[in-house]
Amino acid sequence: MSELIVKYLSYVGGVKRYSSRTQAIYREILEGFEAFAAPEQLPGALCAPVIRSYEVHLLDEKGVGARTVGLHMSVLSGFCRWLVAQGELQSNPVRTLPRPKVEKRLPVFYREDSIDEYFEKTAIYGSTEVLSLFSCKPGDKGDLQLYSRVLQRLIISILFSTGIRRSELIGLTRGSFDARRHVLHVLGKGDKMREIPMPESVCEDILLYLRVVDKMGIETGGSDSPLLLTKSGGKLYPVFVDRAVKDELGAVPEITARKSPHVLRHTLATELLNEGTDINSIKELLGHSSLAATQVYTHNSVEKLKNVYNKAHPRASKK
Repeated sequence: MSELIVKYLSYVGGVKRYSSRTQAIYREILEGFEAFAAPEQLPGALCAPVIRSYEVHLLDEKGVGARTVGLHMSVLSGFCRWLVAQGELQSNPVRTLPRPKVEKRLPVFYREDSIDEYFEKTAIYGSTEVLSLFSCKPGDKGDLQLYSRVLQRLIISILFSTGIRRSELIGLTRGSFDARRHVLHVLGKGDKMREIPMPESVCEDILLYLRVVDKMGIETGGSDSPLLLTKSGGKLYPVFVDRAVKDELGAVPEITARKSPHVLRHTLATELLNEGTDINSIKELLGHSSLAATQVYTHNSVEKLKNVYNKAHPRASKK
């Protein structure tokens, strides 16, 4: 990997404060382009003909989708802008190149009654009754299974009720939860802290979970220690959260959409908008840096309005 890429990755991590996952994506894309452009060296390889060839290579030879190719071009464009600022390039060649057309996709979301059914079916794992089911014997398989169900239900509850991102959920600490004020302090993208209100029911779910942790004898730390822990006492990780969402929502036949933490985020935003919540309030809740990122949810509301119109309006069914 060239010295220029190393310096740029240091810049996006230290100055731009991009997440470790974003940095890894940038590294992979830039290393991929560098390997494709070889034996030409950077920054000389960053010219319109080579970048265009790379774009065609991704589309035709690698079979990469238009959306992913657009991501590659965006990363290369950012790299070129940084090189221009460093005096290594005279201009950004990516700006002169056309990008593949990306079909707009509406955010997927779950139906409200399907989510309600999930919480009804798993109510025991959010009730104090579950405490009486623990044997409190070290290493008991039944206890471990019960703990997993309580934890996984709480993961769904927090994601759906707050709309936080998967990485934000993993980053929650004991100090993030303010039981008295019913809020979560969430550290989002760019290390921006925001305060999210929570329903009393979710606060009760968290308090119950903390009692289960004590009952299991799982070692915990102070306010900076993770709020949610695996059954072995470790911090959650992305694959764990994804698997928990799939396992929990997969048990509800009515939920046929892709089962992921982000779809729960979409679901909350869509429901809030349909209930008349101000879009700027939704923007703050979700931690979006711009209103444009939030406005995508208005498309779902327009589609819902069309359906209502077509069913109710006296002239809608007339050709």
